[in-house]
Order: sequence, then C-alpha cells, then structure tokens
Amino acid sequence: MIALCQKARKLVAGEFAAKQAVIQKQALMVIVASDASNNTKKLFKDKCVYRTIPCVEWGTKDQLGKILGKEMRAVIAIVDEGFAKRIGEMLSSLE
Repeated sequence: MIALCQKARKLVAGEFAAKQAVIQKQALMVIVASDASNNTKKLFKDKCVYRTIPCVEWGTKDQLGKILGKEMRAVIAIVDEGFAKRIGEMLSSLE
C-alpha cells in the first residue's frame, strides 16, 4: 500500500521533506523507521503530537527504502487522507 501511495505521489520520503510536510500540516500520517536515531524519533513524535498527526514506528530504514524503490529512508509522511487511513488500519492490524 505504501508503494502504491508513492506511485500516486501522495507521500514524501526523507527527514527534511517529511519535516516540512508536518510543519505545513500537509502530512496526515508519519511513519518512522524503528532503527532511526533516537533524536529523529523524538523530533517527529513531538512535532506530530503538537499538530495531532498520527506518528507510527514501523519497519527499518532499509525496508522503507526498498518499498519505495530507493535507498534507505528513515521517515515517510503520507499526504492523502484515504491512504493515511488505510495504511494506519493495516499497521494497527499488524500489532
């Protein structure tokens, strides 16, 4: 589903782009890799909590990169409501 979201250009990948999407309130969901640095995790959790954006810790940087067909990515932000809702449902069912 994440790859489909990327194909539709409804996500941004990478720390800088995701941070900008969160600050501008374009992001509707943020996924942070579980092996991202503690500073990165805290930064995005704090920014998302302040703006009431769901922030989920899932996968590794390598997994996120492979899903997107790119190199390693620590953070991705979903900017479409439908994709954010569906991906959130899928991630919560894994837990």
